[in-house]
Amino acid sequence: MLGLMMGEQLTITSLMCHAKSINGDSEIVSVTHDNPRHRYTQAECYARAGQLAGALSKLGLKEGEVVGTLAWNDYRHMEAYFGVACMGSVCHTINPRLFPEQLVYIINHAEDRFLLVDPMFVPLIEAIEDHLANLEGVIIMAGEDTMPDTKLKSVYCYETLIAEQSPDFQWPNLDENQACSLCYTSGTTGNPKGVLYSHRALVLQSYACCLGGGMGLAAHDVALPIVPMFHVNAWNMPYSAALSGFKLVFPGSKMGDGESLCQLINEEGVNYSVGVPTVWLTLLTYLRENDKTIPSMKRVGVGGSACPLSIMKEFEEKHNVETITGWGMTEMAPLGTFNMTKKPRETYSQEEYDDLRIRSGRQVFGVQMKIVDENDQELPWDGEAFGALKVRGPWVVERYFKHEETALDDNGWFDTGDVATINSDGVMTITDRTKDVIKSGGEWISSIDLENCAMGHAEVAEAAVIGIAHPKWDERPLLIVVKADGSEVSGDDILQYMDGKIAKWWMPDEVTFVDELPHTATGKVHKLKLREQFADYSFS
Repeated sequence: MLGLMMGEQLTITSLMCHAKSINGDSEIVSVTHDNPRHRYTQAECYARAGQLAGALSKLGLKEGEVVGTLAWNDYRHMEAYFGVACMGSVCHTINPRLFPEQLVYIINHAEDRFLLVDPMFVPLIEAIEDHLANLEGVIIMAGEDTMPDTKLKSVYCYETLIAEQSPDFQWPNLDENQACSLCYTSGTTGNPKGVLYSHRALVLQSYACCLGGGMGLAAHDVALPIVPMFHVNAWNMPYSAALSGFKLVFPGSKMGDGESLCQLINEEGVNYSVGVPTVWLTLLTYLRENDKTIPSMKRVGVGGSACPLSIMKEFEEKHNVETITGWGMTEMAPLGTFNMTKKPRETYSQEEYDDLRIRSGRQVFGVQMKIVDENDQELPWDGEAFGALKVRGPWVVERYFKHEETALDDNGWFDTGDVATINSDGVMTITDRTKDVIKSGGEWISSIDLENCAMGHAEVAEAAVIGIAHPKWDERPLLIVVKADGSEVSGDDILQYMDGKIAKWWMPDEVTFVDELPHTATGKVHKLKLREQFADYSFS
């Protein structure tokens, strides 16, 4: 027997219509190339999204066709999120930090007909335009007065283009399983892979993000998404804002500038933000060196890579800010877990709280997970067993874009490529990437735990651990460190600091220092490049 309920479709359009009627007065503030503090409302955003949809339709864009974006976090990019998706086309967010060869590959693979481009990125497209087989035009996200000179063959001014269109676009009725957004993995090995999101997946993800066990965002919040809109839909923040109605503050190209972030937080009353650990290091360094505070800020969400406890403690002790870790991936749109404690903070001792908050958290509703051994046998949730982490759920990829073969195993689970433990409370902890795990004497050593421990030293700015071949133990850990400015710390100093904080046999055999660590286009430490860099390294 079937239930007798309406079969309304879960689409980005339904989110937009809800927001227009309920959250239309919610504010969107942006730093842009042509305005240091642009502000308008969600209602105005969706009106202009309608104008953009009309302009793209006039240019000949049809349902199911793809529009690429190379843009920062700002209001025009948000208009594209809704205008492109709700007209039935696909918004393909492109990471401008990729190498030119990767940009050519993914733009051609996605078959982008048009590109929406911030003026800063016009030179990137000029350099590769002749290699883009399907590109029909570039829309520069500017007004006529700030349009750059360009050699591009077919160019449109965003503001001029949409000014000719009515905001009352006739949005089509869409199936919730239609594609709306496309994002490519970082592609550290081989070509990047496309993950094609459906309307249904992103609406459900928005619900999960706004739940108390997720980001818990409500209409009274003021959120600063520092995580880029070109990376997994800014962790779904634009769509979540439509659902809940919180104020959005977009940092534009200033997402890595501590002074600008401090000003935005204090002047706009930001109480919540999300970003990767390197961003928080930048902000905390600026606050510390300039004797600044951020009194409005209450919580920051951290993802992308493991967050050192030292960051959490500085936020808490110096600024009374709670740091909440989460875990996910491009293939999961991206939210998988969020580390909200089950009990009030005061019920934990400091040691218990520190041990808990560095973990990845419990799965949100909509995500199932398990850990398995090398024979694909499920392992217990006892906090001790390490295994390959597998997931499934309504916003988990089933197959990559234009790949015929499934991305799932024979039982319908997606292998994340992470190694993890899960305790009896369901709290998951990523201990490594499968390809990064160090196997010494037949036992696993977590490079992430070692990195977090080393980062606790006040004179360590950044740290990474890789496995180095060893004649007796197969592999042993090498700790690679970037010193804090002005530091004279030695390797022995760091190892002495780590002594007693990790298992004795985990202790890195040596410490080596570098001026900087290589990073992927999404800000993670590039372990593959480190392994190549230290391929001939041998312990003394």
